Amino acid sequence: MGITEFLVVYITKMIAWGGYTMVALLMALESMIAPVPSEAVMPFVGFLIVEQQFTFAGAIFFSTLGSIIGSLLSYYIGLYGGEPFVRRFGRYLLLDLHHLEITERFFARHGEKAIFISRFVPVVRHLISIPAGTGKMNIVKFSVYTVLGAGLWNAFLAYVGFVLKENWAQVRKYLSAADVLVIIALVGAVAYFIYRRFRNSRMQEG
Repeated sequence: MGITEFLVVYITKMIAWGGYTMVALLMALESMIAPVPSEAVMPFVGFLIVEQQFTFAGAIFFSTLGSIIGSLLSYYIGLYGGEPFVRRFGRYLLLDLHHLEITERFFARHGEKAIFISRFVPVVRHLISIPAGTGKMNIVKFSVYTVLGAGLWNAFLAYVGFVLKENWAQVRKYLSAADVLVIIALVGAVAYFIYRRFRNSRMQEG
């Protein structure tokens, strides 16, 4: 078993062990400023739908429930904490003010509909709730846009995982080649983490 298949099996078992609660928790983290991408969660949920450990309706409901919970928490962080919170704690989550500035510009450009659009945009979706809270966006509109956007995105990713699992025999043929890419990505992620911590410590010293 190559490293790629090992990670697939490990992550799938972890989510299966935690059940719908684990799905909701991971997606809540994904909707906050924690570095938990939905692309690394929902496709494996799709795997478990094929294995009949989850239903499609249950998976979408609990993943979207997690998304709205995490988004609301971030909304109130923006309402009561905003930039000072990210300035103080963002470095521990591999986020910084630059990410927040990008997200704020995105929100300013697209207005309230940015809450819906952002669910399909990496990085931005992790932070978009903060400027919404800072700008005191109507909480009902915020919740509706979040549920619609997150629900569609979660459903799409779960469906991708569903299709991959149904065609697993064909997919496995390419996993050995993917191992190289996975190793490179892991090494790159570690190097990036070390670089960011080093840069932040230098900035604080300066």
